[in-house]
Parts: sequence; C-alpha cells; structure tokens
Amino acid sequence: MTTEQLANEFLKLQEKGANNINLVTGCIYVPQIMETIKLAKRQGLKIPIVYNSSGYEKKETIQMLEGYVDVYLPDFKYFYNDLAKDLSGIDHYFEVASKAIKEMYRQVGNPKFDEKGMIQKGLIIRHLVLPNHLQNTKQVLKWIHKNMDSEVYVSVMAQYFPAHKALERQDINRKLTKEEYEEILAYMERLGLQNGYTQALEENECQYVPNWDT
Repeated sequence: MTTEQLANEFLKLQEKGANNINLVTGCIYVPQIMETIKLAKRQGLKIPIVYNSSGYEKKETIQMLEGYVDVYLPDFKYFYNDLAKDLSGIDHYFEVASKAIKEMYRQVGNPKFDEKGMIQKGLIIRHLVLPNHLQNTKQVLKWIHKNMDSEVYVSVMAQYFPAHKALERQDINRKLTKEEYEEILAYMERLGLQNGYTQALEENECQYVPNWDT
C-alpha cells in the first residue's frame, strides 16, 4: 500500500467503529507510518494510535514517534542478556529494550481510559513468564518498579508453551506451572505493582498456532 491508501484504511476502520489503530511490529516502516498518520489525521482520524512492539528497538526510533503514537504496547522479555542471546539470538537486549521503554514512558506516561474503559493514551508493558526462569521475570519486574511509578501497567502473561526447538530444551520444554505463576504474582504484589493484567493458566494455547505444514 501507499501511505495514502493506508491512511484511507485507517479512516475506514474508524468509520466501522474500531477502538484504535493497532500497528503490530511496525519498526521497519516508521517513516511511512508517520506520514500515514499525518495524512489520516488531516482527514479526520481521531481514534488512538497503538504501537504494538517487541520492545527491542532503538531509542532514536521511539523518539521519532513522539506525538504520533498514543499508546505504546511493548514486550519486555529479558533482564539477562545471556538468556536473550540463548533463546532469541539477539545481543544487548536489556540495554536496548530498557532505553526504548523508558522513552515510551516519558512520552505517554501511565494509561488513561475513556468512560467505556478503552485506553486512549499510555504505556502497557507485557512480559511473558518462562518456566524455570523466574529470576529473569523478577528482575524485569524489579526494574519496572524502580524506574517507573507505582501506577504503571504491566501485563504478566502465563501463555507460554513449547514449540519447535524449545521442545528439545530441558529448561523450557514445558508450560508454566500454577506454582511458578503464583510465585510471580506474589512477587508483583510485594513490589507494589498492582495495575495491569494477569492470565489464567490454560491448557490449549497451541490450538492458536497455525499449522504451517498444510
């Protein structure tokens, strides 16, 4: 699509009653996204822009988006760089992601909701708890508590399940246990992180994964 075509799609979604424009993993298209948002707003776009991100982005990229994005929804996966390298094959994860997330927070702050409970502005940090790596999660949560105020929203996810090569690793070849997740929720409470979202442990997350063999 051209930026003009995409701006028209944004407006069509607004007309259909969409609550926001959710841009998923848009990092490589940031200049085009900025131009699209400008075009769409000139033509009447009013619903929030959500930047749905891996969190592993340059601070300078996030700085470019100031004034364009209303809601930042980043992942914050790892505190330990060696774990990030081992599981995701990336370098300097913590330094990169923490700087980006702090910049997001500076721009939009804590979430603000409308009368229907729909988010209009703010930051929500997602973190996926991994089995056998609870200390990684605790350190991520501790950093959030230390660097942001007590009103920050954190979504602590329990939906991990092993797939592909993860099945070959003893540390992550199973789902999270109830005891592991409860330990993390108790730790959050001790820190004073009370805003955000938790999940019920499910049995069938794998059904949401497409069958790539067909």
